[in-house]
Amino acid sequence: MNWTMRTDPSGFQTRWSEDLAGRYLSEGHWTNTTLVDAARKALASDPGHLLLIEGENRLTRQECWDQSLKLAAFFLSRGLKPGDVISFQLPNWVETAVIALAARMTGLVINPIPPIYRESELAYILADCRAKLIFVPGLFRKHDYAAMMAGLRAALPELQDVVTVRDTGELTWETAIGCDAALESALPKVDPSAVMMVMYTSGTTGKPKGVLHTHYSYDHRARAMGEAWKIGPDDVVFMPSPVTHITGALWAFDMTWIHGSASVLMDVWTVDEGIAVIENNRCTVNGGATPFLQQLLDTASARPEAIASLRLFFCGGTTVSPDLIRKASETFPGCLFFRCYGSTEMVTATLGIRDAAQADLGADTDGEIVYPAELKIIDAVDDTPLPDGEEGEIIARGPGLFFGYVHPSDNEGNFDADGFFRMGDLGRIVHGNYIVITGRKKDIIIRSGENISPKEVEDLLFNHPAVAEVAIVAMPSSTTGEKGCAFIIPRAGMTIDLPEIRRFLDGEGLARQKFPEHVVLVDDLPRVPSGKVKKDVLRIEARKIAEAEG
Repeated sequence: MNWTMRTDPSGFQTRWSEDLAGRYLSEGHWTNTTLVDAARKALASDPGHLLLIEGENRLTRQECWDQSLKLAAFFLSRGLKPGDVISFQLPNWVETAVIALAARMTGLVINPIPPIYRESELAYILADCRAKLIFVPGLFRKHDYAAMMAGLRAALPELQDVVTVRDTGELTWETAIGCDAALESALPKVDPSAVMMVMYTSGTTGKPKGVLHTHYSYDHRARAMGEAWKIGPDDVVFMPSPVTHITGALWAFDMTWIHGSASVLMDVWTVDEGIAVIENNRCTVNGGATPFLQQLLDTASARPEAIASLRLFFCGGTTVSPDLIRKASETFPGCLFFRCYGSTEMVTATLGIRDAAQADLGADTDGEIVYPAELKIIDAVDDTPLPDGEEGEIIARGPGLFFGYVHPSDNEGNFDADGFFRMGDLGRIVHGNYIVITGRKKDIIIRSGENISPKEVEDLLFNHPAVAEVAIVAMPSSTTGEKGCAFIIPRAGMTIDLPEIRRFLDGEGLARQKFPEHVVLVDDLPRVPSGKVKKDVLRIEARKIAEAEG
């Protein structure tokens, strides 16, 4: 299969295959439309339909459309042209959806940046993607973003404007949407194959890499998810995941227009407020990483009526214990709980399960592989395809796959000749078209020449009554090369030590060479914005502990 590099209007180099493009277009997986077309159609059908809820803020289709046209006029007045990058480092506020739609109207590339990032990450990302404008809060969670940006401006010559949202500043949100609305006839024609988003990976190893998505790839996954999960105008989706993360962005910016659902945003997560949001808004769909579900389960199990409106909960983004899904299903039988799998590069590579008859598969697997998404298992050493049931490296391809990284050199070694992307995960295919993730390729612990999957041990330890959360990484060992080091968040008022871990795992029938040989009790674990544990940080900490102990 032939692959070429195309120069996008933004100047980004994107990967392109005429063969695959022809297939995806002819089969209808890609459409020659953008979100603006979906928004225009939805607006005509019901302009007063609620689009977003955030605290006391409400945004209807008409309000979002009108504000987006004004913001589009502002972008044009600042000399921005198709392909220019605009960044936003904002919490889960309704303004982000206006920015996203206005950018689509004008052919700009959006660059969402997590609010937890500070000077180092922010300066790198803005320079790397050549951002022309950024939206920031003034003060949020005691951090002064406006002051941070003021300190960075001299090092960012391509950054023209900083717009402050919900605060004062040289340019404010009120100024930006104070323009006369742009005439639709004055808006540029937007190529759906052009880059629409550059989102940086969480940077669990080295500098974060900019992931390039086009209108084609992003729109496809939004449509596929909604169709698989039967999302419609009667759905209210609670989305605590950051809108600066791939999942939060999809549900806040695209799903609402394409499928008619409303999304409820939350800028600062607490489990009690989260339950109140679900109850007060009668939310029907929820999703998030393991910590969200665990906290929800711990708190809401005493008052299940509070989340009785939920019909679907998808869980992913990090290690998900099968028993956590099973326990949630037993506690809240009216809701379908399941695991799904994907990444910033390959959004929702699997689509979970479809109904209660598949509940066991929702707990025991990481979801169904649904065409046109293609997932294969290959030998991690020589790339030989492996039969179903055998563990190997996961590679993926499909119309929702990203179009390469900002720096083409980062693509090297990450794709095979047929365009399959190396996901970096290990797994196996079961039941014909379901996948089970068994661990990260780089997380494998090699003890005395034997490979140990941390996930297998983590899933067992998760069932210990004293364990709230656990992450296991490799620790250097003078005798075995590497050994397992378990970082554990104990449940409130409880503790656990190495002898108890050994006793418990022995009772579970786990081979003793897989037992962790060091344990560290912690109050929290280092995480990326999606909730995924940063195991690279834990590996560094484990190495320091080993060096200190000699």
